[in-house]
Amino acid sequence: MVMNGHNHENSADAKAGLPEAIDCETQTLLRLFLGPILETASNWDEIKGRFTEKGYGISIRDGRLVILNENGAALCTARGLGVPFAQIASRIGRPNLRMSADGRVGELF
Repeated sequence: MVMNGHNHENSADAKAGLPEAIDCETQTLLRLFLGPILETASNWDEIKGRFTEKGYGISIRDGRLVILNENGAALCTARGLGVPFAQIASRIGRPNLRMSADGRVGELF
C-alpha cells in the first residue's frame, strides 16, 4: 500500500528530490515518532534540533517540507505525517532558508 496513492517514480517530483510513496506501516511509525515534533515545537531551530537528535533531517523542496533519513534521502513530506508545512508556518512563522541556485531546494539556517 502506498502513502497517498501517488507514485512519483520517474516523475518531475522524484527528480526534484521529493519522496517516493512509502507504505502505510512506515508512514504510521514515522507519524508517531516524528509528527509530535512538528505539532509542538515552538520554532524552526527546535524542529531541526529534535529531528537531528532522532537521526533525521528536514529540507524544503519545491515548497514542501521534506523529511530526510540519516543519508539525506527524502522519506516523506510533513503532510504525509499529518502536519502540513503551511500549518506549521502559520503557527511558528516561516523558516529562514538558504535556497539553491534554481530556487527549488531550501535548507534551514
